[in-house]
Amino acid sequence: MASPSDHKATIIDGKAIAQTIRSEIASEVRLLSEKYGKVPGLAVVIVGNRKNSQSYVNMKRKSCAELGIQSFDIDLPEDVAEDELISKVHELNANPDVHGILVQLPLPKHINEERVLGEISLEKDVDGFHPLNIGKLAMKGRQPLFLPCTPKGCIELLHRSGISIKGKNAVVVGRSNIVGLPVSLFLLKENATVTIVHSRTKEPEKIVREADIIIAAAGQAMMIKGSWIKPGAAVIDVGTNAVDDPTRKSGYRLVGDVDFQEACNVAGWITPVPGGVGPMTVAILLKNTLDGAKRVIENYRFELWNQSLWM
Repeated sequence: MASPSDHKATIIDGKAIAQTIRSEIASEVRLLSEKYGKVPGLAVVIVGNRKNSQSYVNMKRKSCAELGIQSFDIDLPEDVAEDELISKVHELNANPDVHGILVQLPLPKHINEERVLGEISLEKDVDGFHPLNIGKLAMKGRQPLFLPCTPKGCIELLHRSGISIKGKNAVVVGRSNIVGLPVSLFLLKENATVTIVHSRTKEPEKIVREADIIIAAAGQAMMIKGSWIKPGAAVIDVGTNAVDDPTRKSGYRLVGDVDFQEACNVAGWITPVPGGVGPMTVAILLKNTLDGAKRVIENYRFELWNQSLWM
């Protein structure tokens, strides 16, 4: 009989799942192009030249090219005025070839992020952060036009790994607007019983140990130990933390919010870092852009057809 130490969790391969989603998107983009002569368009707005933002944006632009999505590149200087940035967003709102608008965060300190994001048209909010989209996500019986990319990626990883969510105890570690809060609302929509653990929670370990599903999004390197995890639980690790590693050329390596080695001996499923949630975020952004385009293009053709019936 195998001892518990021989147990190894099933690794959820986010790269492979993201690749499957990308292939599905490419097929749908081809169909749109053949049927309507239109393709989805994604506008990426970047202010300044932060290295990590630049590389992330370049990855998105490259992905668009690979899948046949038209990319609109808006590069603005670090000292751009807030009103100028907003007028750029308004231009993109009015452009019928743009189906998704993404303003890369963080923005420089002199710009009010909330104001800028609030100016993005609800129909083009592919990041899913418009207050109306988040509001609908929070309400029973309502569906947002777009769901935030990383949270949606987490749920997609569970679905495509055959992990059922309905009726399960789910614990979300972290309550950020970008991941923790929306993913907890999403899990509720999927009929899980949801608890959020945050910096003021008493005895977090005890709460996490009750979870069938753990979404770790606290931004604390290797905070969740093997002893925190219920045997057989599904662990989705959103954390990306740099820790010193003199054996690496870069001098550091990336780790998640979960102690991966320890967790592997207890969990039923786990995502690695890197190669878990990360690749899903870009794949879902492109899927949201496709969905936005389909709504507009197919609806427009239907309206034209409808009008022709009455002419």
